[in-house]
Amino acid sequence: MKKRLQAVLFALALTSTSTILHAEGSVEAGKEKAVLCFSCHGEKGNSVVSTFPKLAQQNTSYLVKQLQAYKNGSRKNAMMSAVVTNLTENDMSDIAAYFSAQDISTNQLPPEDDEEENKKSVKDLIALGIDLYRNGDLTREVSACIACHGPFGEGNKPASFPSIKSQHADYLIQTLKDFKNGARSNNPENMMHMIAVKMTDEEIKAVSYHISMKK
Repeated sequence: MKKRLQAVLFALALTSTSTILHAEGSVEAGKEKAVLCFSCHGEKGNSVVSTFPKLAQQNTSYLVKQLQAYKNGSRKNAMMSAVVTNLTENDMSDIAAYFSAQDISTNQLPPEDDEEENKKSVKDLIALGIDLYRNGDLTREVSACIACHGPFGEGNKPASFPSIKSQHADYLIQTLKDFKNGARSNNPENMMHMIAVKMTDEEIKAVSYHISMKK
C-alpha cells in the first residue's frame, strides 16, 4: 500500500507536469485587475487576516487553477464565486502574474496556547512538523509534504502544486482540515484527502506551524 501511494504521487506529478499549460499573463495588467482582491488578500498579496491566504509569490499555474475552480463550482466559496463570475481566462492569467511577482511576507512565531494543558510547546510542534514535512509517516501512509511542495515549500509550478512557504498557519490548518473532512476536494485524485484524513489535529497544527515559518 505504501508503494502504491508513492507511485500515485509520482505519476500525478509527471502527468500534471506534461498536461497543465497556462498562458503567461501581464503583471502590469494584472495589478489593475487585481484591485478587487486587495481588500481581503492585500495590495501585495499579503493578507492581514490570518484566515485569508497570502497570494504573493504563489505559482501562477496554481492561482489560475483555483480561480477556474471557483468559477466552475468545483471549489466552493460564496465570496470568491461572486468575484470570479466575470473574469475571463486572460484576466485570471494577468491577476496570477501580478500576485506571483510579489514577495511573500514572513510570519512571527505562533504564540503558546496557555489554555491547553499537557500539549506540546510551539517549539516541539515545529520539530514534529519538520519531521512530517520531510519524512511523512509511512507506517500510516502519510506522505511527506516535500514530495509535492519541494524542500523549501516552493511548490511545483508545472504541476500546479502550490507554494506553501510563509503561508498563514491558521489558513494552512483550516485548509488541511477541509481536505480531511471532505469540504474541499478539488485536487488530483483527491490526493490531499488521502493524506490529511490520516493526520491527527496535532500533526496538522505541527506541519502548518513549520510551513508558516519557512522562508
